[in-house]
Amino acid sequence: MAQCEANYWLLLKLTPGLGAREHWQFAVEQGASSWEMRIEVTERMRYTTTLCVSREDDTGSDWLQSPQLQVRLYHDANLAEVIAWEGHRRLEAKYEYPNKRMYQADEKSQFNRFLGEWLSHCLKNGHSLEDIVFQ
Repeated sequence: MAQCEANYWLLLKLTPGLGAREHWQFAVEQGASSWEMRIEVTERMRYTTTLCVSREDDTGSDWLQSPQLQVRLYHDANLAEVIAWEGHRRLEAKYEYPNKRMYQADEKSQFNRFLGEWLSHCLKNGHSLEDIVFQ
C-alpha cells in the first residue's frame, strides 16, 4: 500500500491539471540515450481516473517493446495501482507458483514498484514537452 500511495503522489507531480487535461509528454534522458514518456487519461469516474503510462520510442527490435501500463488512481484513498500491463489484465494480488502463465508470486507488487521507479526517474531526469500553465 505504501508503494501505491507513493505512486499516487508521483503521478500528481507529473500530471499538473489532472482534472482538466487529457495527456502529458516528457523527454527523459539517461546518459547518451533519451526517449519520450506519455501519460494519457483513458477514463474518468467520480472517485477514480485511469491512465495509460507508456514510453514512446522506436526500439528497433521486434521482440523488445516499450512498456505500457494501465494505472488507476483512487482519489478518495490517495492510491495509484497498476491494473494492467501490455494487454494483461486483472492482476491478482498474489499468485500460486508455478501457474499456467508463469507469473511470479508477487507480480502485481513488482509492477507497482516498477511504476514507482519509472516515475521517480522521470521526475529526476525528464522535462515536459508542453507548456504548463498554472491557474
